[in-house]
Amino acid sequence: MAIHSAIAVMGTFDSKGEEHLFLKEGIMKRGHRVLTINVGTKGAPSFSPDLDLRPSQVADRDQAISATIEKARRVLTRLYAQGQISGVVSAGGGSGTHLATSVMKVLPLGVPKVMVSTVAAHDMSQVVGTKDITVIHSVGDLLGVNSLTGLILDRAAGAVCGMVAPGWQGATDRRRIGLSMFGFITPAAEAVKERLEAGGYEVIAFHANGIGGLALEELAAEGRFDAILDLAPHELADTLKDGYCKLIGPGRLEPLPEVDIPRLVVPGGMDCAVLEFTRDTVPPQYADRKIFYYDFRSAVRLSREETLFLAGQLRDKLNRATSAVKVLVPLGGWSAADGPGAPLDEPALNRLFIDHLRDGLSPSIEVKEVGQHINDPAFADQAAQAMIEML
Repeated sequence: MAIHSAIAVMGTFDSKGEEHLFLKEGIMKRGHRVLTINVGTKGAPSFSPDLDLRPSQVADRDQAISATIEKARRVLTRLYAQGQISGVVSAGGGSGTHLATSVMKVLPLGVPKVMVSTVAAHDMSQVVGTKDITVIHSVGDLLGVNSLTGLILDRAAGAVCGMVAPGWQGATDRRRIGLSMFGFITPAAEAVKERLEAGGYEVIAFHANGIGGLALEELAAEGRFDAILDLAPHELADTLKDGYCKLIGPGRLEPLPEVDIPRLVVPGGMDCAVLEFTRDTVPPQYADRKIFYYDFRSAVRLSREETLFLAGQLRDKLNRATSAVKVLVPLGGWSAADGPGAPLDEPALNRLFIDHLRDGLSPSIEVKEVGQHINDPAFADQAAQAMIEML
């Protein structure tokens, strides 16, 4: 991005004009140029912006917002491609946050995106999604600038100015491997990463918490990785049970036709679903299940029917792959909750999963079974070697 380019101050200037003018002034007094972009949909902006993207002749509010988002995404894409902007900041309530962050998401990873929001204390998983948006809680409502909101807005102006300053560059000539992981298999992820990095590869890990898996897929589709080591497709299990890591959407483990990228798949965490309850609040439907009590969450052993469903789902997804796929199965257990002596130990269910996965799997996809537990250092050796052989 061009160092001399402007910072975009974008927002609903019809309802939050005073706040965005304050952001503009805070950025300019720190020595940066500003490009103001109005995305308000309710009326005329309270000051004259550099770009006015409000819709014309759209009667319904929801349609006006959708049309404005699409128009602003195109404009922001063009401005960034032309080197005219180096970052973006906005402020808003519920609608303003939705509108501005929906537009910000079009900018590439690493381009500063700052959102001052009255709803920052709510669930931000869909607002932020897979993007690197910084959300700052306004604490007070945004009804003009006062001694409280002015403090927050000034800090936001300072934040985006600091973020656009030239800094560390992550360029590397090493080949990159995207790695999925979650807490129950942290020892495996750490060991595999160590072995691959010793071999000269860069490993970029993603928490298999739903959004993390989608980020892995999106960045892979952009060509940012040379391979994927899917150590934790656990999100499929949580999605089935409406669990903690459920927000994967339809794109997880689906084909990436834009790129030729090999994928090694390990059934990490496919033994269980992680749900939000403790030993004192076990839902009646799980009273007869094996349970691993973790913190405010607990892992529930999947049933026979759920195991068969997930094995079939994974098989069908892998069969649609357009690049090389291999499956590596640790027979000793698939998570810290699974395996000999562990709370969810059910080797017969793991075997059922493996056999059903194999049944109907494309002959081009090799399934290799090894004796170790997923968190055994010896399994990390096997996984790292298998990944390297696919590159």
